[in-house]
Amino acid sequence: MYNPSATGGNTAFGSRLFVYEIEGLRKNDETDKMGYPIRKSGSVFMTVPYSRMNQEMQRLTRMGARIVSIRPYESAANGKVSSDTTTHAETQQTQPAEATKPMTQAKEKSAKADIPVNIYRPSSPYVSKVISNDELVAEGGIGTVRHIKFDISGGDLRYLEGQSIGIIPAGTDDKGKPNKLRLYSIASTRHGDDVDDKTISLCVRQLEYKHPETGEMVYGTCSTYLNKVQPGDEVKITGPVGKEMLLPDDPEANIIMMATGTGIAPFRTYLWRQFKDAEKAANPEYEFKGLSWLIFGIPTTPNILYKEEMEEIQSKYPDNFRLTYAISREQKNPEGGRMYIQDRVAEHADEIWALVKEEKTHTYICGLKGMEDGIDAAMTAAAAKEGVVWKEYQRSIKERWHVETY
Repeated sequence: MYNPSATGGNTAFGSRLFVYEIEGLRKNDETDKMGYPIRKSGSVFMTVPYSRMNQEMQRLTRMGARIVSIRPYESAANGKVSSDTTTHAETQQTQPAEATKPMTQAKEKSAKADIPVNIYRPSSPYVSKVISNDELVAEGGIGTVRHIKFDISGGDLRYLEGQSIGIIPAGTDDKGKPNKLRLYSIASTRHGDDVDDKTISLCVRQLEYKHPETGEMVYGTCSTYLNKVQPGDEVKITGPVGKEMLLPDDPEANIIMMATGTGIAPFRTYLWRQFKDAEKAANPEYEFKGLSWLIFGIPTTPNILYKEEMEEIQSKYPDNFRLTYAISREQKNPEGGRMYIQDRVAEHADEIWALVKEEKTHTYICGLKGMEDGIDAAMTAAAAKEGVVWKEYQRSIKERWHVETY
């Protein structure tokens, strides 16, 4: 979390601010309790003046934290958002995300003339009306995640599966300036949930956590705004943006999907396009015949987003869709610890490696950045069995290895 009120000394360096990304404040059995007044999971952010950097490093180390990155505050505070940067409000296995939180992506694939980009910009957004705002987390789950559907029938907003839109939350920031946009992955196909080309949907987690120092509850600006919108409310939308997560045109491609929390959003669009009857009728030129495999990390069973939809597809198309859960608070990995998505990838690494070697296989990773190292470790081990250096091979398939993490 950024703290704009922090100040440094009077020297040129002392007046500069730096943003620390911190992990690991709750990593043991004693501290990992629901009532403990420290961030439950993922990263927290704090702003530190240059003059206190050493002291803060020492203090955080004593608290058991790990500093993931340090960057100048100016680059975050200016509110710059790349046109291909997406933020999600994630469930328990992921980090909180707002516009100031950068997303890591592989290099953008070759642009295609028919990909819609920035039809609506922040200076002239599309003003949509909310159609519905429904809870996705079942009773007994952790947190709240909303599926929000917007009316776009009155404009020219077009989009593809795997793209994102910007939301400009109403109100002003702590400096009295209009809130800046946040980006979210689209959770509906290009035809919308009603397959009538008139809607667009998002999957948004309500971001809330306790400040590690003050214990004060912190709420995400845009996720809180979207959590509260009601049918009929007007919302400003920009975009679409993004080319990294687009599906290949080949209906015989294999699609491996690895998601945590609301990183499921783009993958829901893939599955609808591939398997939903109404979508198939609307896209007679695209008849999916490959294999889609989703590995989905969530904290509890009630946190499985779109569970009924996915399990219906699995039941109807068992030869074409494979669904694997990593439920961290209910399942154990081989070492007896919590089962995270990287543990599932390690469990199936040889199968995944065999698929990845096929030219028609595309792999997509969306969600918590922290899962990337575990996935790479699993693929490194599998590739090494054949004398292949995974990192070198991964670079050679950059057109088929799609990453959007935060």
